[in-house]
Amino acid sequence: MGRLYLIQLDGPIYSCKHCHSHLANCDELLSKSFHCRHGKAYLFNNVVNVSVGPQEDRMMTSGRHTVADIYCNCCQQLVGWKYESAYEKSQKYKEGKFILERAKMIDGHGSDFYSDMHQVVSDAEDE
Repeated sequence: MGRLYLIQLDGPIYSCKHCHSHLANCDELLSKSFHCRHGKAYLFNNVVNVSVGPQEDRMMTSGRHTVADIYCNCCQQLVGWKYESAYEKSQKYKEGKFILERAKMIDGHGSDFYSDMHQVVSDAEDE
């Protein structure tokens, strides 16, 4: 097997929680209002350092889509999915876009979803 080549992004980024490989530039973020099995998920225009798995049809809250899971190239962890096609006309804007699960990434400041949630709960308990 050859040497692993990973793209290094400049500026504020989102990285894999497990291995810290760069996944997406913050400028590529389109929406934070998505959900997955593990909680919040973010929609991105483009991501890097991922490999795309086989396509499959999935029924989601917004209708049926053809999607492919995406995996971190460095640690092979499942980090989200790619929208390949949408069956409903109103969902066509998602085609070719990527979802990254918030619980599986950290932002450029080193914060992750679980530590952010723990802080919110701790703050609420102090009141």
